Amino acid sequence: MWPGIIQKSKEGGADVIQTYVFWNGHEPLRGQYYFEGRYDLVKFVKLVGANGLYFHLRIGPYVCAEWNFGGFPVWLRDIQGIEFRTNNEPFKVEMEKFVRKIVEMMKEEMLFSWQGGPIILLQIENEYGNVEGSYGKGGKGYVKWAAEMALSLGAGVPWVMCRQTDAPETIIDACNGFYCDSFKPNAYKKPMIWTEDWNGWYANWGERLPHRPVEDNAFAVARFFERGGSYHNYYMFFGGTNFERTAGGPFQITSYDYDAPIDEYGLLSEPKWGHLKDLHAAIKLCEPALIAVDHEPQYFKLGLMQEAHIYSNVHLNMNERLPRNLSICSAFLANIDERKSVRVKLFDKDYTLLPWSVIILPDCKTVAFNTAQVGSQVSVKSFTLSSTNLAAPGNIVLATEDFGLSTTWMTIDEPIGIWSNSCFIAKQVLEHLNVTKDASDYLWYITRINVSFEDITYWKEMGFLPTLKIHGIRDVARIFLNGQLIGGAYGKWVELEHTLQLVEGSNELAILSEAIGLKNYGAFIEKDGAGLRGPIKLTGFKYGEIDLSNFLWTYQVGLKGEFLKIFSAHEQDKVTWMLLQPDKIKAAFTWYKAYFDAPNGNDTVSLDLGDMGKGQAWVNGHGIGRYWSLVAPKYGCPSTCNYRGAYNEHKCLTNCGKQTQTWYHIPREWLQASNNMLVIFEETGGNPFGIKLMKRTTKIICAQVSESHYPPLSSWHNPELFARNISVDEPVAPEILLHCDEGHIISAITFASFGTPHGSCQSFSEGKCHAQRSLSVVSKACLGQNRCNIAVSVTQFSPDPCIGTLKTLAVQADCSPPPSDYSMLSFGL
Repeated sequence: MWPGIIQKSKEGGADVIQTYVFWNGHEPLRGQYYFEGRYDLVKFVKLVGANGLYFHLRIGPYVCAEWNFGGFPVWLRDIQGIEFRTNNEPFKVEMEKFVRKIVEMMKEEMLFSWQGGPIILLQIENEYGNVEGSYGKGGKGYVKWAAEMALSLGAGVPWVMCRQTDAPETIIDACNGFYCDSFKPNAYKKPMIWTEDWNGWYANWGERLPHRPVEDNAFAVARFFERGGSYHNYYMFFGGTNFERTAGGPFQITSYDYDAPIDEYGLLSEPKWGHLKDLHAAIKLCEPALIAVDHEPQYFKLGLMQEAHIYSNVHLNMNERLPRNLSICSAFLANIDERKSVRVKLFDKDYTLLPWSVIILPDCKTVAFNTAQVGSQVSVKSFTLSSTNLAAPGNIVLATEDFGLSTTWMTIDEPIGIWSNSCFIAKQVLEHLNVTKDASDYLWYITRINVSFEDITYWKEMGFLPTLKIHGIRDVARIFLNGQLIGGAYGKWVELEHTLQLVEGSNELAILSEAIGLKNYGAFIEKDGAGLRGPIKLTGFKYGEIDLSNFLWTYQVGLKGEFLKIFSAHEQDKVTWMLLQPDKIKAAFTWYKAYFDAPNGNDTVSLDLGDMGKGQAWVNGHGIGRYWSLVAPKYGCPSTCNYRGAYNEHKCLTNCGKQTQTWYHIPREWLQASNNMLVIFEETGGNPFGIKLMKRTTKIICAQVSESHYPPLSSWHNPELFARNISVDEPVAPEILLHCDEGHIISAITFASFGTPHGSCQSFSEGKCHAQRSLSVVSKACLGQNRCNIAVSVTQFSPDPCIGTLKTLAVQADCSPPPSDYSMLSFGL
């Protein structure tokens, strides 16, 4: 997927690609390095360079990133005397060794800019200023050491520390946040760098999905460059998927879509991608003026909450017209008022500033971009059922009419409790990670409880049952009594209580602890841990409670199927799969297997696991990730999202009352033409017959642009990077630009109206003013094309349907793969 994502980033206006370096991915075992497949860092950097882009390598090696353990390898916490991210010798030795490894590798491959490569910036540490105070003097010493260590490696490019106000003079301190226009580095000679513009947010299981309106995101970026910004990075421009068990935690979902301009599947998210692309083009038109001013730009107060910043090579008076011989001048006009539009005057010209907006004037007089005025299309994506289904090899069948799956599934049970000789006994409750070393999410805690006839009689007489009480569990605990699942809980160190239906004699109590991503943010994360915390007690016995904390506990790491790798095609002879019988549907702790053919075409592919409970999935041996059918709260999602005013991750939530994640990405590159093997481990009891193989595509596209919209950015000409004169060809009409996904065409125009149309995407209707040629003009320009553009002007749709009225063009169209017979293309209302 890398080449396509890099190209879409470049087309969207990016100059630089930024990435983290994941220590636990590259050094999974101490001293054993891995730089292959998805972890081929050199290949990725070279691909970026081959596309003419620069590179910012954020080595860290702490990265946060909603990634398992913040990128740290779990073996690190087992080094004697270690304490992470402080002036601690064992930690510093390992950190320097890894950072040096990465820098030397980049040098050997000639990837730094002074060697002709794309890398122009590096980063050491990550947001350490947020937690530095927790480490006292050790934190201060660590910052100084990290900076000196990084510089000693001779990388030959600048190093950055983000959110580090006490960064040494030799390191650039940078900003992370939703807004960074008020940020100033801690020394005048340092550039103003925004390493993370949070243009979305991550999601946790059982929670709503965050969304950041593009009008606000564009406002934040424009304000940053208006007030002196030098370098800005979107976090994320493409987030992708946390495959296998890489999602951080606890409780972060497998998808890392992040509401980014390029979605998890590599498709453009519109209008976010298109509006930001126009913003980038407008800012670059101002580049000659931006770099001509080394000091502060000229500042003009235009109103109570309105202001202008002027970049020019001469001093200007806001109340006078611009000099005719002015060679370099660009202006940013901002309205910080969240409610009111305001009309302002600058250089003897009037401008209307919408609430919470910035307009950009590359020539100090002509509006090239308005952050609050979105002309980019809206893309409506959908999941559609693949034409193939899941079945046994040689038994591929089509979907039934109701899109259910009529298929053959194979199954095998996962043993409850002990399954190998690797188990061991301890007379105490052990911490989860100290036992598993993160080799698996799962750890069994098993003990035995002896019950007498007198106990049974007592409970019957008293009319109650004994209760198991666990002081704290994290992240998930499931209780099995004599091989049967009877209950459980999930949360961050929550108390667990459950009654036990004990029988006379020996009872086996097995508690399965599950880690749902290791903690990735905060101080002292190596001390956080997971699993069970005592005391663990049984109450309700005649002679008082029983403390199980010091009982003999048997520990078993992981699942049998997991360690036998029964999700791999090469390990199928290790187990005997059985045909799934109807009475086994919705069984807990069960493995399922089916085969499917790859869907036709090149559309992105997804698994609908909405009918399953909780578990993990693999396709052809590749870990698709964890899945969980937790549902978000029904309330808290606004019917409309107001972009005006400061954004936070709770402001514009979506997906209320629905599963946090239903669809799980399968990269095309992991599929073969036929007999793809899907393996599911189901913990709680789901219905595999409800699993669907889906294709994700953009099905509907819409756009709405008025005659008053600014001209397309392509109409500006700037022949050379440092051109002295920037201008726009006059007169130039605004235009609508429509595009489908790569490999798809506009197959139908379902609405077109030039006039005064009402509504929005998927609810357009004609107004009193409507040009009769609207549909024919749009159809002629767009049908059968992957992309098209239509000028928004009376000339295009003449005769004028309502002289003297400001008119708008609204269009809605369908996208689909090209048919074999183009006569199938249609238009109509």
